Amino acid sequence: MPLAVYILGLSVFALGTSEFMLSGLLTPIADDMNVSIPQAGLLISAFAIGMVIGAPLLAVATLRLPRKTTLIALISVFGLGQVAGAVAPTYEILFASRVISAFACAGFWAVGAAVAIAMVPVNSRARAMAVMIGGLSIANVLGVPAGAFLGEHLGWRSAFWAVGLASAVALVGVVTLIPRIPLPEERPQLKRELSIYGDRQVWLSIAITALAAGGVFCAFSYLRPLLTDVSGVSDSWVPAVLGLFGAGALIGTWVGGRVADAHLFGVMLSGITASTVFLAALALFASSPVVTIALAFLLGVSAFFTAPALNARMFNVAGAAPTLAGATTTAAFNLGNTGGPGLGGMVIDADFGFASPAWAGAAMTVVALILVAVSLRLNNGSRVVTGSPAANGLTKPARAEV
Repeated sequence: MPLAVYILGLSVFALGTSEFMLSGLLTPIADDMNVSIPQAGLLISAFAIGMVIGAPLLAVATLRLPRKTTLIALISVFGLGQVAGAVAPTYEILFASRVISAFACAGFWAVGAAVAIAMVPVNSRARAMAVMIGGLSIANVLGVPAGAFLGEHLGWRSAFWAVGLASAVALVGVVTLIPRIPLPEERPQLKRELSIYGDRQVWLSIAITALAAGGVFCAFSYLRPLLTDVSGVSDSWVPAVLGLFGAGALIGTWVGGRVADAHLFGVMLSGITASTVFLAALALFASSPVVTIALAFLLGVSAFFTAPALNARMFNVAGAAPTLAGATTTAAFNLGNTGGPGLGGMVIDADFGFASPAWAGAAMTVVALILVAVSLRLNNGSRVVTGSPAANGLTKPARAEV
């Protein structure tokens, strides 16, 4: 892996911490802003909505701009968004700061993913994406528990200040260590990039990614109240449990990145199946603190084991448009991160309890599994007709992908 790919992964650490840390801060934010926990959960959805909208918009807007300059501008705006959140006097302003930060985060992800993919061979795409996703995993191991710890002892605003500082460090890394990436000789054409949306496999990949991510984060977003109100875990243990989820995410990312290039559909099928089982078990055994804590770790493993394959699959089916492929994957993940917490809040508001988001998440991942099967069937059917791996944007035989 080129050094620049690892720098992008380190930058994603700051982005990921901000995106996921609210799962450990919902209670103090709700108390301080005089809103309900489901309303506080909408701040997670606000970030995800900003990612969904911002990724394709900023990918298109920056299509012909220098890559390094774009990354510098986006990480700077993101850092300023964290400062705005830290000083927000009202829920509405905090909500707006999350959306603005999400726009910048989405653009950085889209451009950064395209840069990472461009610097490695086709058969190393999943590994390159695993490095970037590793930044999210480390954010879950260190950043999210640290945010919960700061929120518990110094107030939730201190977590935003800490992410702002991490963003400044990331900015220094991008400025000093990311090489200036030359634009391609043939300038990107918007019409050609947009043509990927005529491929049904692209839409299947969007739906699978959104449902797989949304199912896990439907439950994860409300993990704190589940732990404290249902499992009986004290507040002081919440950062450690969030850290376990992150540790599982780091393990899952490493293993998934190693095997996904050779077994793309196999990773998707096994990873999403495991998430479904773990979510159902979480709903059934939420009253047991030991089981709940163990399942938090296992959910981190299964969710992030699948992530490199989901990313690589999109780049395979949308290879003619690498910038929009990265943006589309980012949007798809965050479409799930929008719908998942939203659905979780709905079932809680309907008085089904804090364990109910796990059932809702399992339903989402079941649909994702069905769509993976459909995509695999279409992929193999196309192979039979064309006899050409290149026809589907893939470089390995169908057997190697399963």
